[in-house]
Amino acid sequence: MSYIRQLCVQNGSSTRPSTRFLPIWEPVQESIFKEPCIIVEASLAVEQFSRKLVPKEKSQILTVSWMKQAMESLCETHNGIKTLITDLELPVSDWEDKWVDVYLDVSVKLLDLCNAFSSELTRLNQGHLLLQFALHNLETNSPRNLSKAQSSLGSWKQHIVSKNPRMENCRAILSSLVQSLNLPKVKKYSARGKVLMRALYGVKVKTLYVSGVFAAAFSGSSHNLFYLTVSDELPWAQSFMEMQNTMNAEIKNVFLSDGFTVLKELEAVDSGVQRLAPAIRQGSFDPISLQPLKDSVTELSNGLDLVSKEVDCFFKTLLSGRDTLLENLRSMGVSTVLATSPKTVADRQLLCEWMV
Repeated sequence: MSYIRQLCVQNGSSTRPSTRFLPIWEPVQESIFKEPCIIVEASLAVEQFSRKLVPKEKSQILTVSWMKQAMESLCETHNGIKTLITDLELPVSDWEDKWVDVYLDVSVKLLDLCNAFSSELTRLNQGHLLLQFALHNLETNSPRNLSKAQSSLGSWKQHIVSKNPRMENCRAILSSLVQSLNLPKVKKYSARGKVLMRALYGVKVKTLYVSGVFAAAFSGSSHNLFYLTVSDELPWAQSFMEMQNTMNAEIKNVFLSDGFTVLKELEAVDSGVQRLAPAIRQGSFDPISLQPLKDSVTELSNGLDLVSKEVDCFFKTLLSGRDTLLENLRSMGVSTVLATSPKTVADRQLLCEWMV
C-alpha cells in the first residue's frame, strides 16, 4: 500500500480518513492533494516505534536481538521516506538547495556511522574463530588440548576488550547531527513541503536515537548515549520522551554494573568462560559442562550475523536514497554542481570501503 494513501471509510454521506492508525504527522488537508483522504501511514509513526522499542523484559535491553529489530525498523523507515517523497509528488526542482544540502550532509554522516558499526561487528565476529577453536580443544579433554583451549580463550578476551579506533569518531558525528536537530520553520514551505519537513524530522529523531544506542553499546561508553529534545508541538513528542527516559535510565544502569561488556550475549559467553576456567586450569574438565558455553557462543554468533545484515541493509538504503536524489537532480538539470560534488564521489569511496 502507498505510504501516505489510505482507504477512506464511509460515514453517512461524508468521507473521512480511517482513524485506525496513529500517524506521525497530522492528517493532511484533502485540498492539498489530487487524491482525497491522504494521511501518513502509521508504520513510520514515532509513537508506535517508541512503544515497541521498550521491551517487555528489561533484561532484553542491549541484546543483539533488540539491536537487530531496532536496525530493521530504521531500514523500513528510510525506505518509507523515499516512497513518501514519491507520493507527495514534490518535484525535485522545487527542493531548495538547503534541503538537498542537509539531506546529503546527514546521509553521508549516517553512512560513516554504518561503516563504524560494521567494523565493530566484524571485529566481534572475528573473536568467534578463537571461541570455536577453544571449544574444539575442550571437547577432546586432553591435557595438551586443554592448554591450547586456555590460550585461545585468553586471546579471545584480549581481542574483545581491545578498542576499535573506528568507533572513536562516532561521538563527534552524533554530536554534529544532534546539534542540527530542529524542526524546520515550515511557514514558507508549500503544504507538501511541510509534510516532508515533518517527516524528515521524525525520521532523523528516530535514527539519531538508535544510532546513539548502537554507538554506546559498541564503544562501551555511555557518553555516546544522547538525550534528544524534540519539539513538543508534535503529537508523538511525549511518547518518545517517555521511551527515551526509560531506555536511557536502564542502559546507564547496565554501564554502572561494571560488567565485562554491556552486550548481554557477549556477557553470557564471558560468564561461561569464567565458570569453566578453574577446571581447565586444574586439568579436570568435564565435557558435559561445556554445553552452556556452546549454546552461548552459538547465540552470540547468530545474533551478530543478523545485526550485521540489518546494518548492511541500512547502509544500502541510505546510499540508494542519495543515488536516487542525485539522479533526479541530474536528469532535471537542477544542479550540475551537486552531481559531481565531493560528497557524491565520497559515496563511491564509502561503498568500496564497505565491500572490502
